[in-house]
This record gives sequence, C-alpha cells and structure tokens, in this order.
Amino acid sequence: MSISKNAKKALERLGMSANEIKTYTALLSMGNGTAEQISKESDVSYSKIYEVLKSMEKNTWVSSDDSRPAVYTVNSPASSIESVKRKRDEQYDEDRTVVITEVEPLYEKTGIAEMPDILFLRGTNSIVSKILETADSCNSEMMIVVPAAGQEMVKQALPKLRILHDKGVSTTILTTGEMDADSVKALSRVATVRIKDGIYGGGIISDKKDVIILLGSEAGKMFTPDMVAIWADHAGLAGFAREYFEYLIKDSNGA
Repeated sequence: MSISKNAKKALERLGMSANEIKTYTALLSMGNGTAEQISKESDVSYSKIYEVLKSMEKNTWVSSDDSRPAVYTVNSPASSIESVKRKRDEQYDEDRTVVITEVEPLYEKTGIAEMPDILFLRGTNSIVSKILETADSCNSEMMIVVPAAGQEMVKQALPKLRILHDKGVSTTILTTGEMDADSVKALSRVATVRIKDGIYGGGIISDKKDVIILLGSEAGKMFTPDMVAIWADHAGLAGFAREYFEYLIKDSNGA
C-alpha cells in the first residue's frame, strides 16, 4: 500500500519523520504486527523500529498490547490527528504563559511597549473593517457593547461572531432592551447576551488588549456615515474599558 505525496507532506507537517511515515504506511497495509514484521514490511531497520514505534505510540498514531512480543495496531487517523492537535494546543498554551511571564517584562523595559498604536477611524465602512480585523485576531475573549442603534452593524458582524463561537472564543454582548427580538435571538446563539437600558455608546475589547471605542458622528449620533471611533492596542486602556464593561454587566439582565 502507498499514500499520495500530499498525504506524506501532511504527515510530515504533523510531525512524522520519514521512518515513521514508512512504518505508518506499512501498518495501514498490515493492520497490525510485531516489530519484526513491521520492520520487514516497512523497510525500516530492526535496530531503529522500536524507537520509531515508541515515538508513534507516544503521539497516538499506533497502539500496542501486552503480549510478548508486543503487537502494534494502527489507530484511526482522525482520532490521532485530534490528539496531536490537542497536545500542540496544550504546548502552545504552556509556551505562551512562559513567554508572556518571562519575556514580556524584558520587552516592556525597552520602552517600545509604552508606544501603543492608536488609530482614529472615520466612516462606518472603515470602522466595520477594523472590527472584523480585530475579530480575526481574537483567540480567547471578546466583549462587545452595542446600543440599539447598532442593529445593522450587528447583522453584518453575525457571520464573524459565528466563526468566533466555533473557534471557542468566549463572547459577551451587552445591549439594550430596544434591540429587536430577532437580533437578540440570533446573537444568543453565538454569545452570552446581557440587557441593560441606558446604553448609548459602543465598543469592543478583544483578548484584554485591543479596544475599539465608538464615538458617534460629528452630530453626536451613532452609526451614521460620518461616525468616528478609536482603536488602540494599549493594555492599560483595555483594562480600564474592561472594568467599565464589567461594571455595566452587574446591573444587566440575561437575554
């Protein structure tokens, strides 16, 4: 049995070595076998086959029983890939914590961290574009304040909110009782929706670092063609906005 070049490249990207791919291909043909049998079928030398099988078993591509000699069985590729992804995600989270804890303070000492990007956005199109861009980069948490006047913007953002939901991002949306029932129902499918009267402004906090504050138009009205907004990646501003968001949430009701 042989597999395509595309499949081999995919297995390489998933971390398999050349010998592991040979062994895996052999086991796909055999179903199961002892190390000696697999060595002969795969053309991987007997002196290396145990090391190869041990690595593959560690990454859940194969499993073995307690017999002597052990019999190795190929596992479901779908379940193996999910296991590899889960381990990579766990390792990513561990590495991210170490880097943020140990390396971020060194970066902050350079003074660069004290010069965050701040953009003034004008017009609905540019603001919506920045909101969607911010959503694309969100990995864990999104907080959104939407006044009743923002119903149309919510409808435009729904596909992106669905993607965030499927991606595992925790999204909380605070809006008013004036928001129409259909919009609230649609939002509730992809986010936790809270209702509070007396909300006039709007904003977004992404991953506790990116902030978009909607300021309205020159006439003081929200969601008009000449509306303006501020975007910043300042952690301090995000922290302040988050505290205010949580303050508003305390007096809100579930949708």
